[in-house]
Amino acid sequence: MRLTFTLIIGCLAVLFLPLACVDPEDILLHGTVNVLVVDGTITNLAEPQMIRINRSKADPLTGRFGTTPITKAQVQVVVDSTQMIDCHETQDGTYQLPSDFKGQIGHAYQLRFTLSDGTRYQSTTEVMASVPPFDHLSAQFNPNSLEPAQRLAGNYAAAHDFYLDTQDPVETRNYYRWSWVLWEKQDWCRTCENAVYLIWDPSDTYLYENCYDVSQLIRGQYFVYDYACRTQCWDIFYSPDINVFSDQLTNGGPILHRRVAQIPFYDHNGALVEIRQTGLTQSAYTYFKLFQDQTQNTGGLADTPAAAPIGNVHNVANRQEAVVGYFTAGAVFAQRYWLDRKDSEGIPPGLFELVHGRVPQPEPVPSLVYIYSKYYVRPPTAVCVSSDSRTPSKPVGWQD
Repeated sequence: MRLTFTLIIGCLAVLFLPLACVDPEDILLHGTVNVLVVDGTITNLAEPQMIRINRSKADPLTGRFGTTPITKAQVQVVVDSTQMIDCHETQDGTYQLPSDFKGQIGHAYQLRFTLSDGTRYQSTTEVMASVPPFDHLSAQFNPNSLEPAQRLAGNYAAAHDFYLDTQDPVETRNYYRWSWVLWEKQDWCRTCENAVYLIWDPSDTYLYENCYDVSQLIRGQYFVYDYACRTQCWDIFYSPDINVFSDQLTNGGPILHRRVAQIPFYDHNGALVEIRQTGLTQSAYTYFKLFQDQTQNTGGLADTPAAAPIGNVHNVANRQEAVVGYFTAGAVFAQRYWLDRKDSEGIPPGLFELVHGRVPQPEPVPSLVYIYSKYYVRPPTAVCVSSDSRTPSKPVGWQD
């Protein structure tokens, strides 16, 4: 189930691989595909600036793709070909620039990194493009908004469509990308399979809190238990689709009623939405436009065979190695919108049900458990663990 808008890298590997290439060195998706996937966008906002590096590999027997984070890499961003900014690894495969770092319009940025085995990679240099603000933002309930490929569990199609108006500058050629971030209140914070959630202090010195495997005690059975959140908790969702635009035919004119988001109708509770308008370089636009056309337009059996898109990152010593993904820099205009959903119709399945495809299954009977000379109330509540996709901190703009 994060933000600069950037694609979640787990999705990146899946989404990027079925594309035709910008670079002429296409790689057809045979079962031996094993490629590095890089995702990073430097923005001008005071927000975490992240670089994500993964390896996507297809199982030679099933052809299914798996993604492995690349850890312990040395990652740097070069500013204006002179200043080297080191990144630190915040979680497996995710590297963050210093917390006070943010990009500036007109300055040049290049990504460089070295893997733990010494292999070096670098991107082309990207000059941060500017972006105008948008003038008007609105949301409208649409019971049939989501196409079949966009729908979550239960084939549910209802969503709120977001539209904006913006004035394209006449003096420059502009390339746009629109994305969104969504915060939804979450009531369930942990799921344990063939396990129970335990919170206990065996020595009065530390607290143990995790799923405890009990499969050996109930052989031949399978069960799943869900545990309620101990504190307030919000799930964070990111737009899965690419939405880009060039002003080539409309330079200097207004961009009116552009649909920039489809926010699923999870439940009747309100939600917080951030709409992001990003300026792209021409090369980044070309890359993501191909992505958009290849993945979001319907096609038939006569379409070009799928291939991996080669981005602007390459192996310094071996230009023949395919590296998927794109590193770029773009200014962002962002606006948060409280979606009260008062215009919605029908009965939504619920946030948990739509995401997981089932209803929550709490432990069946409240009880006391005696462990190491102490009694523990069952079932316990679970901690809301902060991550790219979840936060215990109330989002700015949230309305209770």
